[in-house]
Amino acid sequence: MEFEQPKAIYQQIADQMRDRILQGEFRNGQRIPSIRELAVNLGVNPNTVTRSYQALLDRRIIDNQRGVGYFVSADADRRILEEMKREFIRDELPRVRRAMRLLNLSPADVAGYLVLEETETET
Repeated sequence: MEFEQPKAIYQQIADQMRDRILQGEFRNGQRIPSIRELAVNLGVNPNTVTRSYQALLDRRIIDNQRGVGYFVSADADRRILEEMKREFIRDELPRVRRAMRLLNLSPADVAGYLVLEETETET
């Protein structure tokens, strides 16, 4: 965790879990670490992980099976992709457009850099 980052730690943990799901470390329907287990692994208070899991529950990325544990939702990968696309368009794209304007770059100037190589899409 990046304790100096402006984003709250519980949000960083939720984002990290979201990334791990999207990268296939945890698959749809698979059990994820318990709150206590993840807290120990990350060196944070269990209440922080509880807050992270609640954020993921609220967004229906994970499910809680009382007495059994937390599991990746059946359609978590689709939900995560949709969420991350919205975040990119809302947060990152305006920064890119501002930088392009400042540097006097046209879409044609950067078009070649936007084509993803086969190896880049696999990482």
